[in-house]
Amino acid sequence: MSEEFITLTFPDGTSRQFPKNITGKEVAETISQGLARNALSVTINGTIMDLDQPVDEDGKISINTWESEDGQYTFWHSSAHLMAEAVQELYPDAKFGIGPPIENGFYYDIDFGNESFGQAQLEKVEKKIIELARQKSTFQKKEVTKKDALSHYHEIGNEYKTDLISGLEEGTITFYQQGNFTDLCRGPHLPDTSPIKAVKLTKLAGAYWRGDVNSKQLTRIYGISFPKQKLLDEYLLQVEEAQKRDHKKLGKELGIYMIDSMVGPGLPLWLPNGTLLRRTLEQFLREEQKQRGYQEVITPHIANLNLYKTSGHYPYYKDSQYNPMEVDDDEYMLKPMNCPHHHRIYSNELRSYRDLPVRLAEFGTVYRYEQSGELNGLSRVRGFTQDDAHIYCTHDQLKGEIKNVIELTQFVFSTFGMPVDIRLSYRDENDEKYGGDMEYWERAQKEIKEVADDMGLEYKIVEGEASFYGPKIDFIIRDAIGRKWQLGTVQVDYVMPERFDLTYIGSDNDKHRPVIIHRAPFGSMERFVSILIEHFAGDFPLWLAPVQAKVLPISDDFNTYAEKCTVKLKSAGLRAETDTRSEKIDAKIRDAETSKIPYMLIVGEREREQNTVSVRRHKSGDIGTFPFAEFMDKMTKETITRDLPPSARKD
Repeated sequence: MSEEFITLTFPDGTSRQFPKNITGKEVAETISQGLARNALSVTINGTIMDLDQPVDEDGKISINTWESEDGQYTFWHSSAHLMAEAVQELYPDAKFGIGPPIENGFYYDIDFGNESFGQAQLEKVEKKIIELARQKSTFQKKEVTKKDALSHYHEIGNEYKTDLISGLEEGTITFYQQGNFTDLCRGPHLPDTSPIKAVKLTKLAGAYWRGDVNSKQLTRIYGISFPKQKLLDEYLLQVEEAQKRDHKKLGKELGIYMIDSMVGPGLPLWLPNGTLLRRTLEQFLREEQKQRGYQEVITPHIANLNLYKTSGHYPYYKDSQYNPMEVDDDEYMLKPMNCPHHHRIYSNELRSYRDLPVRLAEFGTVYRYEQSGELNGLSRVRGFTQDDAHIYCTHDQLKGEIKNVIELTQFVFSTFGMPVDIRLSYRDENDEKYGGDMEYWERAQKEIKEVADDMGLEYKIVEGEASFYGPKIDFIIRDAIGRKWQLGTVQVDYVMPERFDLTYIGSDNDKHRPVIIHRAPFGSMERFVSILIEHFAGDFPLWLAPVQAKVLPISDDFNTYAEKCTVKLKSAGLRAETDTRSEKIDAKIRDAETSKIPYMLIVGEREREQNTVSVRRHKSGDIGTFPFAEFMDKMTKETITRDLPPSARKD
């Protein structure tokens, strides 16, 4: 009998044949022994698998090392199990809930019963984790029936695992065991515990079982681990730097925003400096949109509930929306999305193919109900403004419009010095999550991939991350200290034109459906500003700084000249202030530095006589004396060109 073969395609596009049921480890060995030694898991057709798991079908394959997201997912998943084993050895009566990997590390929810567990105990668990890791215990997968799984956890008295198993379908259930610890788990895991060389348990939190406030509160232990101590040290330095850049701290110090208990949690109030910053960002995007053919619209903050029922946002997002309110014997709701409003604007008049594309843009405020425990400064709020736009185009225009939107988004992020990773987010096989005809979905997914390929973009395809009405292109930016944030998004939508009966008259005089592109480069103004504050550590580029220059007279004798300079700066469209306090110049400079003012213009007798200014740059110190008019022109040019501050430049 001849041997069966499968075809595996690697990330670089090359394909090779292998014997059916070859393992990921064996595939890695055919490439190099070094890759095989460093391999942590393998991803087949979007599913992460153990290295020793047989591969029995054609597909796309990636060998996951520490440098890949899927490799880190595997590493941190195994680390969560290892932490649980350490806790079990130190606290034999502990009961375990769930312990997943997360974006940075892992956590495990644990019921310690009558045992007290606090910060003081974390170091003891850390030491035990490293001790167990050095034993090089293998992660062994075992398949059991649902009945046997329930019996196992009934026997040891773990009601949390019993609850989880009870909700699973009948059939095979998998356990993983390493050392003396066995856990209900689908995997994947490392071959053994030895790659885990450094660990830090970062914090404790309370967590209700299954998020139900009526259930028991468990202790959630967060941690992170690495294959080298050096990587952990670098991570801890990054955490320390992130704390210095915390937008909640800097937002208060710089007068950007406030949260007021009388107004309500999650509803930020923009202070004068923050309003200047936000309006400058909005104007930046408005100018770009105007040049690219967008028309701006304004829509109300509430609407009839039927609008959101038609779109599907209600009840699809019901849990994250505010309850409907009764108005004139009808039901209205705070706007959770801008899209349906724009669709109604499109349908307000008869459209011809000659009118398309129609590009409608709005800085539209929407409202979502977020749990109080999830609120976080500006980054997670209940009322926020999206830089929404919707493009209504023909099928022939679609690729060109997607390309234009990608170029706009790339331009926006490059202006802030933010590198971008791109993800194509497709649907998965769970049909209940998505609307519309499968044929449209396949077409849309094919089209966004073709555009990405035509533009030579590097991207990753992720299944299950699409919106309910269409696939999307997600832009993940990296900030100044390497953290990743998902911001801009471009979504292709064949569903809403059907739901809202949107049409245009084609060249054949018949009605046709347009395709919709949803896009929002910033995402939300609140979250984007929170990221900008942390990205620049409050040291904004000159064009964004709420106060661009502060004129500092060295004594009261030079206040008049200082005020004249300030007036001229303002007349040139620059944001300037004068510090006329009767303070010593060193104190004025120190206060301006603390406020992160880009330029300090110091004036005294010599400057007044020669019509000059002595200039200090924030974080750079003295940069020289300039004729006032010349330096004002320099500031104007720096503002127009949107130069990055010296601290953010890569040159």
